Amino acid sequence: MLNPKKQNDQFDKIEFNRTIHDKIFDEYESRHNEIFNPIEQARIRRMIEQAVNTIEKKPNTCRALDYGCGSGNLTRHLIAIGMNVVAADVSPKFLKDIHQKYGASAKVETLQINGYDLADIPDNSFDLVGTYSVLHHVPDYVRIVEEMCRVCKEGGVVYIDHEHSNSFFENTGVYREFCKAVAPGLATKLKEKVKLLLSPSFYVRFVKKRVNPRYSSEGDIHVWPDDHIDWDRIESAISSKGFEIIVRQEYLLYKKSYSTSVYEQYADKCADMAVLIAKKFQGDNRGK
Repeated sequence: MLNPKKQNDQFDKIEFNRTIHDKIFDEYESRHNEIFNPIEQARIRRMIEQAVNTIEKKPNTCRALDYGCGSGNLTRHLIAIGMNVVAADVSPKFLKDIHQKYGASAKVETLQINGYDLADIPDNSFDLVGTYSVLHHVPDYVRIVEEMCRVCKEGGVVYIDHEHSNSFFENTGVYREFCKAVAPGLATKLKEKVKLLLSPSFYVRFVKKRVNPRYSSEGDIHVWPDDHIDWDRIESAISSKGFEIIVRQEYLLYKKSYSTSVYEQYADKCADMAVLIAKKFQGDNRGK
């Protein structure tokens, strides 16, 4: 059991995430061109389809949970494939946005979650439980992974995507070379610097980071060299819950600012993100 001080700290972080994402929900996609671009969206679709294809049921008979749905990044792909989706988030504004976008399709329900557990969801409720770019916002991300496993049905899959890979923090020579090759030119850097200096929010963030060097304007928690998403811990937690790891893959994330030709040159040589797909054993089929 958590001591009260640590538990209060966790809930403070969750509340900050809820507050900040309620504020930025309508500009979230424009902020994140590393997610909302054709190359990354095509990769997500391929991976989601691979996950769905491991479930031995027709997609239109399956229920999926999009944990930390945000603006509906996974939800839109799951709907397109034909699945019935519960889009879950701590942010009421994001959930309202999801309802306005997809509620009329009768394929989507929304669910406000507490960011700490999935206690209100029964065991074995979903054929697919997925999350994209969320775990680094969750104070106890291993516990949430275990909860995702609990609410996944036998024969179903857990899908975890878009968290920094182990190799990102190793910062290999090839990755440094890639970063240098796609870095903006001097003119672009100067333009971005001037834009920053003219923005009042820059000075607010500057002061907050002086007070707390690990302050993040979007509530990121586990994004530091000494505190980042540990994929080995995730895999261990999932395996201990009766799952078989089907895919554990690192990939190089594409951003709109990148030269496409340079990105393609390095895409198979280095990585900064990772994705995992795991299937829950059915009955006595463990290990078969």
